[in-house]
Amino acid sequence: MDVNDIRGIHSLIIMAIFLGIIWWAFSAHRKKPNDEAAQLPFEDDDIDQRTQQSEKSENEK
Repeated sequence: MDVNDIRGIHSLIIMAIFLGIIWWAFSAHRKKPNDEAAQLPFEDDDIDQRTQQSEKSENEK
């Protein structure tokens, strides 16, 4: 076994790990956490609107 064989085995192991992570990330039991994470940017808009409203009311005083 020479260096090129070790490199090939290493590449296969890394590819298997990568495919395992992809499978885990898109599996059915991850649907709820993924949906919650997808809504985070929109929840930030609500916080931003409340902040702007409170700043506007403070400036009016």
